[in-house]
Amino acid sequence: MGHRTARLVYRYLPALAVALTVSLPAAADTADPFATGDLVAKSQATSINRPTALPCNFSNADKAPLSLPDVVERALCNNPQTREAWANARAQAAQVGVSASAFLPSINATGSFTHNNTSSTTSNQESVGLSLTYLLYDFGGRDATLENARQVLAAVNATQDASLQSVFLSAVQAYYQLFATQAAVDAAIEAEKSGRESFNAAAARYNVGSGTPADKLQTQTAYSQAVLNRIRAEGDSRNAQGTLANVMGLDANLAFAISPPLARAPDVRFEGDVARLIEAARRNRPDLAAAEAQIKAAQANVAAVQASGKPSISLTSDLTRSDTSSAGPLNSAALGVAVSIPLFTGFNTTYRTQAAQAQVETRTAQRDRLSQQVALDVWKAYQNLTTETQSLKTSTDLLASAAQSERVALGRYKAGVGNILDVLTAQSALASARQQNIQALYAWYIAKATLAQAMGQLDFAAVDSPQTGNPSP
Repeated sequence: MGHRTARLVYRYLPALAVALTVSLPAAADTADPFATGDLVAKSQATSINRPTALPCNFSNADKAPLSLPDVVERALCNNPQTREAWANARAQAAQVGVSASAFLPSINATGSFTHNNTSSTTSNQESVGLSLTYLLYDFGGRDATLENARQVLAAVNATQDASLQSVFLSAVQAYYQLFATQAAVDAAIEAEKSGRESFNAAAARYNVGSGTPADKLQTQTAYSQAVLNRIRAEGDSRNAQGTLANVMGLDANLAFAISPPLARAPDVRFEGDVARLIEAARRNRPDLAAAEAQIKAAQANVAAVQASGKPSISLTSDLTRSDTSSAGPLNSAALGVAVSIPLFTGFNTTYRTQAAQAQVETRTAQRDRLSQQVALDVWKAYQNLTTETQSLKTSTDLLASAAQSERVALGRYKAGVGNILDVLTAQSALASARQQNIQALYAWYIAKATLAQAMGQLDFAAVDSPQTGNPSP
């Protein structure tokens, strides 16, 4: 480099610095030399596969009613909890790249320009330099740090899957709860019709002199109570609509159409070996997988801390050119090997190693506690499903007998051989049976999804089916 060239470099060095400041961050935003982007899901919903739809691509141009899979997919994509988990996974994937960068050399360019002005002389000094540092060996410190970052990423990815399953279950619960409240409205309307029919019958008998004022007042009271129950049921249904919108990441006041569940009774035959279910859950639960990865990350951290207290060997190289107005240009080059041997660190490495080893024990205890919690989750979910299965069958029989009892009581009263208390009692029992049957039906669906979530197997395969009509036992 000649004297004139060096002056040109220093003249335009500020402009070059500005250009690098603008261009390098833009290039860094898109560059991924270690392919860390492939280590995480491409979107919030990708981990729980639904091959029939593009993840998080909602056109819905025709405003078609949303099926249960549509509801779940929107919840997975729009819910802030899943977005946060996905962002954490991408951040940790970048940390894997940070750890991998330690295996490459670092190169730094330097430049300076100095103008010296004294009472007798004026001189300029210009210099440019290039330095390279390459860590050759550090007793496995880089490998341990990279392994730690990879295991932490595995834990974060598993945590993301656990968050997805949690939101998935919330969407399923909100979906079925919406139709449970809508069915409750229908049941309240039927109870209101029955109350009105009883009131009309009592009024007719009173008008012809065969009934009493007490009968008329009692039926009027029962009818008014039925109207009040219907109004409250409608309010519950509107609240359930807002809850479902909230789960999908939408405003509660947003109106949307939802397809009802499949028009058939659920298969209430359910058998399973609880011990086998628990073992399957321990293999599939993402939160337990995250705990296992945290143990491996802590073990890798122990190795990294231990390596930090051992010698390291690096390759160094420097190229420098300086030019002064009082002397000619000077070029220098150096190539060497540097050895760093930590002789005494004030027991820093000793205590950091002890802390890292204790962290392994902490992570192991957390894993064991979670493993026990998994067994409890599966046990409770299994027992709840068994209970709801039996409740659904019994409530179906109860509804049939209550409907027949109400018809007989009302017929006897109209024929003049029954009393109004029998009618009101039968109608109250029928309204209660309808409510219990509705709750048992949708509670069965929710209990089944809860067991799948407890086992770590809640995915679109469990809900991706035709959704038409209203279910009826």
